[in-house]
Amino acid sequence: MAISFEKAFGILPDSLQVRAKNAEVIAANIANADTPGYKAKGMDFQTALAQAANRQQAGMTKTHEKHFDVRTEINNDVDFRVPNQPDTGDGNNVDVQMERNLYLENSMHYQASIQFLNSKIKGLKQAISGGK
Repeated sequence: MAISFEKAFGILPDSLQVRAKNAEVIAANIANADTPGYKAKGMDFQTALAQAANRQQAGMTKTHEKHFDVRTEINNDVDFRVPNQPDTGDGNNVDVQMERNLYLENSMHYQASIQFLNSKIKGLKQAISGGK
């Protein structure tokens, strides 16, 4: 009997990809906190994850080697964030403290997902080896 990794892991790998993309967006905001005219960007995690789930359920397959595999691409759910603070006078609206908090929260969720994935893999290993 074959083990379906897609069924075993579910949406978890897509969740990790979305979390990684979110970390990149937040890091870019922090890096550009002093860039004049820079506008903070953000992702809606729930929307991005829902889109990943829809792609997974669709079961799309490539019919030609030059086609893009849309299942592995995260839709660009990056948009400008509604600012929490007024413009700093130079057109920049990045709130560094908020961005750091968002980064920390995203990191904690990412680590929790990694731990959950590790436990899934451990369970599969036990199933394959007969519980040894």
